[in-house]
Amino acid sequence: MAKGIRDQVAIIGMGCTKFGEWWDKSPSDLMVDAAYEAYESAGIDPKQIDACWLGTLSSGNAGVFLSGALKLDYVPVSRIENFCASGSEAFRNACYGVASGACDMAMAIGVEKLKDSGYSGLTGTGAGDTDGTEPNISAPSSFALLAPAYFHKYGIEPELGKEVLSRIAMKNHANGAKNPRAQYRKAVTMEACKSSPKVAAPLGVMDCSGVSDGSAAAIIVRAEDAHKYTDKPMYVKALAISSGPGDGAFDPSFDFTSIEENIRAAKMAYAEAGVTNAREQISMAEVHDCFTPTELVIYEDLGFSPRGQGWKDVLDGTFELTGKLPVNPDGGLKSFGHPIGASGLRMLFEMWLQFRGEAGERQINNPKLGLTHNLGGRPWKCVAFVGIVGKELG
Repeated sequence: MAKGIRDQVAIIGMGCTKFGEWWDKSPSDLMVDAAYEAYESAGIDPKQIDACWLGTLSSGNAGVFLSGALKLDYVPVSRIENFCASGSEAFRNACYGVASGACDMAMAIGVEKLKDSGYSGLTGTGAGDTDGTEPNISAPSSFALLAPAYFHKYGIEPELGKEVLSRIAMKNHANGAKNPRAQYRKAVTMEACKSSPKVAAPLGVMDCSGVSDGSAAAIIVRAEDAHKYTDKPMYVKALAISSGPGDGAFDPSFDFTSIEENIRAAKMAYAEAGVTNAREQISMAEVHDCFTPTELVIYEDLGFSPRGQGWKDVLDGTFELTGKLPVNPDGGLKSFGHPIGASGLRMLFEMWLQFRGEAGERQINNPKLGLTHNLGGRPWKCVAFVGIVGKELG
């Protein structure tokens, strides 16, 4: 295995807008808000930035979209798109840029403006560059397939299964209700989750994350330079991304209860960070809960729960804010919102607040290691990212 990036770089400042319906702001406005909060957080002048990496699915083209908005004249900017992992991918590349010595200080920023773009998660995406044989179904429909497959494999009655999914939604909304930057700040009941209008059976509206606008940014330097800027840097322990072959839809062994890209990305990240028991060593996690059954499957793919036991851990409260391994303490995609290019960096922003003791009502007791996870595409054809960060070197 390659040496990896463990403890080579650190985050010295972060910014994140409130996620929601920003009808009165452009993507450039949102980037400016996130970037200048990050500058202030790090105590730097924008002119100290040597290079930028921008993650966005469709809100702006090329590097001039960022350099023009932020007046970073002639600074190199790389515009990156990698499905829902676009923000995490921008961060990964910025970290590599600093670790390689190509730049001393880099900024990773993610942004998406979806509410007034006509974007909807309720439509199919077309065949794209395939040969036309791939199923053309919506995101909710494709991820809905995870639920009955999981219930069947582990002998869970549909009514109990729906309760498990509803508990996941309730957890994330309870956390989001404590977060002033979240899109949806209202706790929800079991009955509201169970009875919400169907989107793609068995998923209702309350099982699905919403379309959102927002931006988040991080300032990255070499680890040995971090204390020049802050007494509470956040150190990068691992960065891993896995892009699958996309053959799950045609593979009879693919049973929709696990996503191989998650497993591969986690394996790489754990090896890089020296994690041998994720359930015991990870203090908190932000995972890609685009839909409630996705979060359920992620628990097991990332080793937070043994196979077939994730649903029991949900009912036992393992992943709640006061549980053994809090998952999505900021509300997750479900409550915080999902502006595609910004979500990966938003997850890191929660780690930043938690390590600094600045998470308010959501504060976790003395966290050491945090994990962020993105998943983009469909269960049978996706990219998955796993990053691990910590508040201490070593």
